[in-house]
Amino acid sequence: MGIHGRAADDQVPPQTRPALNAVLAILASYLLGATPTSYIAGKVARGIDLREHGSRNLGATNVYRILGWKYAIPVALVDIAKGAIPVLFFSAWAGVAEHPWLPVVLGGAAVLGHMFSPYVSFKGGKGVATAAGMFLALAPVAVLLAIPVWGICLWLTGYVSLSSIIAVLSVPLTVALLQPHSPYVFWASVALVALIIFAHRRNIGRLLAGTENRFRTRGKPA
Repeated sequence: MGIHGRAADDQVPPQTRPALNAVLAILASYLLGATPTSYIAGKVARGIDLREHGSRNLGATNVYRILGWKYAIPVALVDIAKGAIPVLFFSAWAGVAEHPWLPVVLGGAAVLGHMFSPYVSFKGGKGVATAAGMFLALAPVAVLLAIPVWGICLWLTGYVSLSSIIAVLSVPLTVALLQPHSPYVFWASVALVALIIFAHRRNIGRLLAGTENRFRTRGKPA
C-alpha cells in the first residue's frame, strides 16, 4: 500500500504541482462564489425563490426589498466574504509566489461564480458585493474610498444601480494612483468595471428611460 501510494504521488512531477494547485484553487473559488446566498435566504425565510420576486435578482438589494435588513445584511457580508476568501487564503495555498497573478484570477473566478452560478441555472447576482470583497483583499484603500462614493451617490439619487456603477468606476483610478506597481490589480479593476456595467445593462436602459426604481421605495427592479 505504501509503495503504491508513493508511486501515485510520484506520477505528479513536482514542477507541475503548483499549476495543478492553481487550477484546483480557481475551481474552488468559482464554486465558492457560486454559492447562491440570496436564493438560500429566500428559501429559509419564506420558502420562496427570489428570482420570482422584486427585481428577480439574486442580490442583497432584492433580499432587502423582499425580506428586510435581517436577511440582507448577512447575505451582503457572506457575498463579500466569497470574494475575499479566495484572494486571501486560496492563493496562499495554491502558491502565489509561483503565480503572482493568481489572487486576481481567484477573485475574478469567485465574482463570475456569483454572477453565473451553476446551482441556480447560471442566473446569479450582479457581482458587486463579491467584487467588493475581492478588491477589499487586493486593494483595500480603493474599496474604502469607493464605499463613501457609493453612499453619497445613493443618498443623492436613490438608485442602487447607478451608485454601484459610479463606485466601481472609481476603483481603477484609485488603484492607478495608490498602487502603480500592481498591474494585475489595475487591469482586474478595469475588467471589473466592464463586467459590472454589463451586469447592469438593463438597469442602465431603465435609467435612460426614466423607469428605474429608487432604493427608497420598495418595489420592482433596482
